[in-house]
Amino acid sequence: MFVFLNLTLMKQLSTLLACACLLFALPAVAQNRLEPHTHYLFHQADAQEQGSYSLSRAKTKGLSALRVGKADSTKTCNIAVDSSGARKAMQVAPILLDAQVEHIFSKEISVIAGLQLVGITRNGLQSAASLMALDFGYFQYPYNLFETSALQGNFGRDIGVNLRGFLANERLEYRMGLFAGRTFDRTSPLRFVTRLNYNFLDKEKDLYYTGTTLGQGKIFAIGGGVDLQTTYQNFGIDAFLDLPVGEAGSITLNTAFNSLTGGEAFHAYSFRDLIPRQTIHFVELGYYFKKAKLLPYFKYENQIINGKPLQYGLPNLPAPQQVVDFQNTMLSNMRIGGGLGYYFAGYNSTVKLAYESVRYGHINADGTASAKTRGEIWLQLQFFVF
Repeated sequence: MFVFLNLTLMKQLSTLLACACLLFALPAVAQNRLEPHTHYLFHQADAQEQGSYSLSRAKTKGLSALRVGKADSTKTCNIAVDSSGARKAMQVAPILLDAQVEHIFSKEISVIAGLQLVGITRNGLQSAASLMALDFGYFQYPYNLFETSALQGNFGRDIGVNLRGFLANERLEYRMGLFAGRTFDRTSPLRFVTRLNYNFLDKEKDLYYTGTTLGQGKIFAIGGGVDLQTTYQNFGIDAFLDLPVGEAGSITLNTAFNSLTGGEAFHAYSFRDLIPRQTIHFVELGYYFKKAKLLPYFKYENQIINGKPLQYGLPNLPAPQQVVDFQNTMLSNMRIGGGLGYYFAGYNSTVKLAYESVRYGHINADGTASAKTRGEIWLQLQFFVF
């Protein structure tokens, strides 16, 4: 009797917590519209030059779960050495990644409210702990990384309310939510994001998808989603395969395709000058050797910008085509390479060595644009504590 009353009380408290979170999240979305943001300047190639960014996420289970990213009131002090050899202290502010509450009403429906990761393809919603490659897809958050990005995100996060559930014998997962998106003014339309994912073999119930099961699973999933806000449109599809192949280990294949644009119409809430028309291709392929705990992999990403004159503030005539070609070349990017991961403590501790050939836009001495290539070598030691 005592146990039953405790469970009933826990469910009631959980429901109250979820409702309180909804009351908190919805005003937060509205408040996000009242605060001014830095105007976004479309210089994506310059931002891409600054390197890649890692995201950390946490998984929890249960009737209700509170996920809070690291947020310390104190600042971390790093010591830097300048060219003269002098040491100086640098204050580094902490970053709040996730702050959300989830309430599970049933397997068919749950509500997640707060600051949360937003994505429409699998790689954009993966757990950082189980990534096969060194990092996430470089172009999975091309316009949602910072407040100065077109969608004014926070490392792929946004404030909003998300519905999630499982249908068809828990093989079909849906996600559907409303988020703050870009704040033009206090009456800006909200951002709508939805995704479907179907598992043909093992069922996946975690909030964030796995990148490789290290030979422990049998997954074949196909998914897709839509991300919309006024003239901004992002359509994505993806497929994932993780299966044992032979006695040595298992194969992992992760692919995705996105087609997005800021549209060509111009009005108060237009993304026309912020996001040109483009496609993004993403492929990861690797094989995990169980006994050696090694995972060699190949990775390919290609962001093909194909913007139109109006998206660059030019008249829609053949004359400025040379300018359009210049912009498209400067903003297009490609990364291709591979690496080797050593999972000496499973997901908790890994060492990865990777090489990538990076192609990006370059301005020639005569003022024309062409593609330039450079190589990058990465060595990463990663620890996760759960």
